Amino acid sequence: MAWSVVAKEGELGVGQMKRIQPADKPLLLINAEGGYFCVDEMCSHEDYSLWFGCVKGRSIKCSLHGSYFDLASGKPLNEPAECPLHTYPAKLEAGQVWVDAG
Repeated sequence: MAWSVVAKEGELGVGQMKRIQPADKPLLLINAEGGYFCVDEMCSHEDYSLWFGCVKGRSIKCSLHGSYFDLASGKPLNEPAECPLHTYPAKLEAGQVWVDAG
């Protein structure tokens, strides 16, 4: 495991996201409904940044074609996306948000 500190507790409000790049991977850290999630930054359907999308509940929407992805599993919730996003473990510990991008 390769845990890295990527944010401080309280840095992201619910529904907010942050671009991070631990281990040279472009990822998104997301606070959704009070839990932290980490997914690939790029949509699995088209090579388009999910940074331009929005968080709704525990899902993220790609603004290019409108597909939603479950933040916990990465699974697409509607078409046109068919392939899941890669997800990474995230945890809050000692006032810091950690991600395992290893």
